[in-house]
Amino acid sequence: MGELLLSDYVERSKERVVRTLVRWLQIPSISAQAEHTGDVATSADFCAALMSDAGLKKVEVLPTGSEGNAGAPAVYGEWLGAGKDAPTILIYGHHDVQPVDPLGQWRSPPFEPDVSATEIKARGVSDDKGQVLMQIEAIHGLFTEREHLPVNVKFLVEGEEEVGSPHFEQLLRSEGERLKADVVVVSDTEMVAPDIPSTVLSMRGLVTFDVVLRTGSSDLHSGIWGGTVPNAALTAARMVASLHDGHGRVTLPGFYDRVRELSAQEARSLVEVPFDEANFCRQAGVAFLEGEEGRSPYERTGARPTAEVVGIHSGYGDAGMKTIVPAVANFKVALRLVADQRPEEVATAFRQWVAERAPKGVQVTLTPHGSVAPLSTSADHPAVRILSGAIERTWGRRPLFTRGGGSGPEESLGRVLAAPVIFLGVALPEDNFHAPNERLDLHQLWRGIIASGELLVGLADLPNKP
Repeated sequence: MGELLLSDYVERSKERVVRTLVRWLQIPSISAQAEHTGDVATSADFCAALMSDAGLKKVEVLPTGSEGNAGAPAVYGEWLGAGKDAPTILIYGHHDVQPVDPLGQWRSPPFEPDVSATEIKARGVSDDKGQVLMQIEAIHGLFTEREHLPVNVKFLVEGEEEVGSPHFEQLLRSEGERLKADVVVVSDTEMVAPDIPSTVLSMRGLVTFDVVLRTGSSDLHSGIWGGTVPNAALTAARMVASLHDGHGRVTLPGFYDRVRELSAQEARSLVEVPFDEANFCRQAGVAFLEGEEGRSPYERTGARPTAEVVGIHSGYGDAGMKTIVPAVANFKVALRLVADQRPEEVATAFRQWVAERAPKGVQVTLTPHGSVAPLSTSADHPAVRILSGAIERTWGRRPLFTRGGGSGPEESLGRVLAAPVIFLGVALPEDNFHAPNERLDLHQLWRGIIASGELLVGLADLPNKP
């Protein structure tokens, strides 16, 4: 297989990289909580210093949003010394992190990293500070070993990914000229297992709604009125129950009309992914699985669209009992979309679905909470083939192709910058994204730095600068 370019660099740098990552993880950059606004800014400054130390030029902390509607800062850095004829690679990540609740389930304080010989546990270590540092260290290593990069490199590390990137597309458009790139590399995803490398070919889109149902002017005494007046809780329950049919399929009109099926290559890859149902259930903390009939769990979590009720409330929920007929109920629905579904069409279908199922006389209020289009990159794209080669050289076996189940700003990156998006993520399913005891496997981190270097060198041969 030959010597990997950054192998020696990684061996020499392990202790320093861990110390650096620990310092970054100690910054509680929770973008969802206003009391941590200053910490998110501190994290951005820390990230900018990392880029400068690695050898990037024109490093800058970018404000987002507008006057009176400020967002969290992003960080930009570039090195364009390869020249105008060389490919330009934009590397995307984020430095904000999720809230830590429930705090009582953490086995160590979330912002006091627990470091062992094999892993680090802390909030944000895999999602996404560790993976951003992986890419920065690859740049640092290439400059150390070669003093020059074969491609132009740009970094964009945002501070609002964990709250839906509300100002990100605006940032992409306002900074579009200097963000231009031939390929976008994202390191915010997972591999199947430490010994089964994989790369994501797509990310799902997202449409979300909050539905409020009012059946009367106020709650009523259940002994006096029960059995004669409409019950908002029952109305919501009936509607939610009808969101799927008896085969686990979503009942929105036309929901599956545009769904793109797996390619033959993707289907073969999914079949090769080993699946242990008992372990899968154990990781999820559930006793059994359910979903769309005729589809495997891996298809359901990445290749198929879904509709999840993410919240439902009505009536009295405190201690004891209150004998009422509730007048108001609400439920929240998150619809995950796959290529080639369109968010605006799915939103229209959901509105139609609600109108058809809400009983006459029930007041309905629908509030959308944003949408994201799905993203897909062909396995046959030259950049994907180069990425696959870099992973194979590093892990010793060709990567499988998977589809990511989550939704993020990757679609905006590809669409606004008119560039293909490829994924080099090294986190693992057991790394507890968004959950207590988030972790990062250090062996994955070391291999990720090496693979990132191999990828950048390989992308120098990208044909025709797509």
